[in-house]
Amino acid sequence: MAEAKGKKGAEQPAGAEGTPDAATQSRTVELGIRLVPVGNSDQPVVANYAMLNAAPGMAFIDFGFLEPGMLAALPRMARQGSKLPESISGKLAVRVAMSYDALASLHQQLGRVAAGLAQQRAASVKKDG
Repeated sequence: MAEAKGKKGAEQPAGAEGTPDAATQSRTVELGIRLVPVGNSDQPVVANYAMLNAAPGMAFIDFGFLEPGMLAALPRMARQGSKLPESISGKLAVRVAMSYDALASLHQQLGRVAAGLAQQRAASVKKDG
């Protein structure tokens, strides 16, 4: 079940309640969401490859697994001038269909995680160097 936690967006300046801008300002509401696993859906799926396909109203994200040995061998084959395979077969781990709104939310979440990781890496380099 979701629990509602109200949170206002930007604070309004004093005396702005009656202005048209105050009425049209957006309000952010956060909900606590708990996802309940079904079957073995709570087990992690390992993927080292992702491909995005857009369709009208939906985006399909295919997560797959390519053998690490094959991935490691490709640069070596290229350096040696060996013939590279025309295609590589992998295993489809999971296909996720998302609305564009859900995709935009995922993009924001990934951006926040990537920014946090970059800050940690910068702090670690600064501390070591």
